Amino acid sequence: MVNINTVYTTVLYILNKEQRGYVTPTEFNSLATQVQEEIFNSYFPDGNQVNRQNQQNTQNDTEFFNVFKDISYKLYSFERSVAFTNNGGNWEYQGAGTIYKLGEIISTYTGQPQYDSITQLTSKSDYEKITRSKLTAPTKQYPICFTRSGGVNGSVFITVFPNPNNLNINCLFKPSSPEWAFTLGSVGQYVYNAGASTNFELDISEQTNIITGILKYAGVIINDPTIIQTAMQDAAKVEQNEKS
Repeated sequence: MVNINTVYTTVLYILNKEQRGYVTPTEFNSLATQVQEEIFNSYFPDGNQVNRQNQQNTQNDTEFFNVFKDISYKLYSFERSVAFTNNGGNWEYQGAGTIYKLGEIISTYTGQPQYDSITQLTSKSDYEKITRSKLTAPTKQYPICFTRSGGVNGSVFITVFPNPNNLNINCLFKPSSPEWAFTLGSVGQYVYNAGASTNFELDISEQTNIITGILKYAGVIINDPTIIQTAMQDAAKVEQNEKS
């Protein structure tokens, strides 16, 4: 994770040094959410492009230098297997977090024998055609499903045929929105509230990209990444002096 206070203090330090004004916590939180989402979404086209290079044997696969593995690693913390709940024949995820992508779908049919079957995801139209046909009708060993959004929070609904006893899906979740929370000090200043804040959920290697992205929206273009490192160190010293 990337500490949100480190990012905010660095952004403020650079804006002040460049005489580019000030970003309030509310404005910063909005920009932080936007930049985190952009970085997260970039993993997928970048990963596809690198994967094509792998297939053409033009990609370095040396340990610590495999770009495809590096991108995959950054997604590991957002991946988890979750159980869906049967809601009137529709299977729904009712836990915390927002599902971004569905991975492997496992339908479990209890009894003798028990089946834990990989379930094929199809479109609704294909689902209707396949389930109506006697020749292609799905079985407990080869079930199919389709998805749709629904509910007040846009929950993912899944319909499976044949309807299983349990449904578990390997899901990729969206990162939580970062938030720099604060209390007001004695003279109205913003005081960082670590307990109420939410850090960036991206890998620590993205810290410089996050700061650069937020500064870009604030009108400051940083071409040399080492400037960010120096600014972080200077901002930390300033903050420490203020607390002394």
